[in-house]
Amino acid sequence: MEEPPDRRPDLPRDWTDGHVERWTPVLPHLDPDIEGAVTRMSKLSRHFRQVREQGVADYGLQKHEFDTLHELAGRGGHAAPSDLRADLDLAPASITGRLEALERRGFVVRTPSTEDRRKVDVELTEAGRAAWREALDVVGREEHRLLGVLTPRERHTLADLLRKVLLAQEAGD
Repeated sequence: MEEPPDRRPDLPRDWTDGHVERWTPVLPHLDPDIEGAVTRMSKLSRHFRQVREQGVADYGLQKHEFDTLHELAGRGGHAAPSDLRADLDLAPASITGRLEALERRGFVVRTPSTEDRRKVDVELTEAGRAAWREALDVVGREEHRLLGVLTPRERHTLADLLRKVLLAQEAGD
């Protein structure tokens, strides 16, 4: 199989290069660039997920607790349980259980809504914000470590290319 003209034999090889080489004879119509990109994205996604899970655990949080704090922080630290439920794609009873557990840990407070006394507002406490932030920093450091090997222009190009692929996926949903 002839190498495409833009293939650079001078680049260091990673695990995926060997993976593609093993599969090319088995699947002669395999596009090495597509297989390489998909395999690398998959490996990076798994790596970031593992780093996130370990970082969350290192700060005494469970994944679902971190996810709830993350969504709450993303709403400015204040939200209605129904908004969090929608963000997290949960059943109403599930969000209630999560919020009760987070409230017992001092990470959130629930207060009657000033607009409708039948509803409650959820607020992120300083302790909740600190726990979320510490766990988030672990992930952020690893993202910067890995993507920091790219120039700012390369990171921008990568983000644009991934957006293009994701838009195609979203259009197919």
